[in-house]
Amino acid sequence: MPRTRHKNLGQWPGCPVEGVLDLIDGKWKGVILYHLLNGTLRFNEIRKKLPTVTQRMLTNQLRELEADGFVVRTVFAQVPPRVDYSLSELGRSLDPVIGALKAWGDAHLDKMGYCAPVAAAKAPAAKAPAAKPATAKSRVAA
Repeated sequence: MPRTRHKNLGQWPGCPVEGVLDLIDGKWKGVILYHLLNGTLRFNEIRKKLPTVTQRMLTNQLRELEADGFVVRTVFAQVPPRVDYSLSELGRSLDPVIGALKAWGDAHLDKMGYCAPVAAAKAPAAKAPAAKPATAKSRVAA
């Protein structure tokens, strides 16, 4: 069930920013929109791209995005049932915003310690040299 939002954001000076953030807030909405920029995806394809999201959370986030007009849900009458998710024109209009967020993240998050660069994450970790066992002399000297 979609959550209740502020109906009148016009009374605050930051209302356009607050309004947009209210629409696309949530841990997963931005990431869902980012993946749908590449084209139509089925529910399980989205789930595979977000391995730590629960099925319930993903369903709720997709329902909210659909209710707000960002995502189009297409149900095909076939067995087994098939449901596709794609961006609406309104959702596609967020492309420059999401692109700017990605570019900023690529440039800054690894420096801030939040993410490892993608290349480093895929590269095999270098093995640290094995520690030398302590000898009686080295224990006495310490």
